[in-house]
Amino acid sequence: MQEPTVMVLTALADAPRHGYAIAQEIKAMTDGRVSLRTGALYGALDRLLADGLIEVEREEVVDGRARRIFTLSPGGRDRLATEAERLAATAREATRRLSAPRPAATGT
Repeated sequence: MQEPTVMVLTALADAPRHGYAIAQEIKAMTDGRVSLRTGALYGALDRLLADGLIEVEREEVVDGRARRIFTLSPGGRDRLATEAERLAATAREATRRLSAPRPAATGT
């Protein structure tokens, strides 16, 4: 799963949000490291909806504009949990290898 997809699912893990709020949450979660462009964000949301990983919880009108509020589906929650464990396992292995003694360099 690509990082932007994980970030969108993570942003929805604790509360339903509309698109702009998802983008702001991702920016906050990553200390500004990840900033999704509008097209990329809504493309990801469309894919996640089509894949059944998120749902539209409700729609509302704000200042005359329609706004969709997204939430994780049960399948999305399961998929994010699986991805979080995979990432954690990778991080544990990287940490283990970084702390292992380095063999002496050999000349070839």
